[in-house]
Amino acid sequence: MNQSYFKNYLDRQKATYDAIPIDRVEQLINLIKKCRDEDRQLFAFGNGGSASNVSHFITDLGKSASDRMETDGSGRRFRCMSLNESVSWITALGNDFAYEDVYMRQLQNYARPGDLVLTLSVSGNSPNVVKAVEWANQHGLTTIALVGGKGGRLAELAHESILIQDTHYGRVEDAQMTICHMLCYGFIDS
Repeated sequence: MNQSYFKNYLDRQKATYDAIPIDRVEQLINLIKKCRDEDRQLFAFGNGGSASNVSHFITDLGKSASDRMETDGSGRRFRCMSLNESVSWITALGNDFAYEDVYMRQLQNYARPGDLVLTLSVSGNSPNVVKAVEWANQHGLTTIALVGGKGGRLAELAHESILIQDTHYGRVEDAQMTICHMLCYGFIDS
């Protein structure tokens, strides 16, 4: 590979970042704040690189943003959970039912009307994520999706969505993580 490849990659990544709709990110921060203030739970999930981003996001929100809430006097911590963490539960559900049920069936155990769901998907069409968002919508949860440039089914289903203006998996996943950091640091740095 030559240096022009790397420059082109970085230029396209910068363009992807520049296209992040800041006003939409602020709306999501407000939904997460409302979730926390009403003592509701936030559930997050994804597949592959998006699952890793979800794990990182939940760690930042549950630990760092919650620590900040304690020190600023508000006292409320974030009740948040990544549904892609339990390998034994995911594989049991996938084996006994179907892989497309692994998130929906966890929501059946934990979720209550008024809770918040955040999902990340580059394609927006992963059957397990789509099925979980459909279930959440039918059971009174608020749903959010961060999706790649094609939007997929999730862009249509989620109550709120941010469409990342690219279809390259690496660039979209990097932009997803940047948005997740913005969501957390909106609390940590405020």
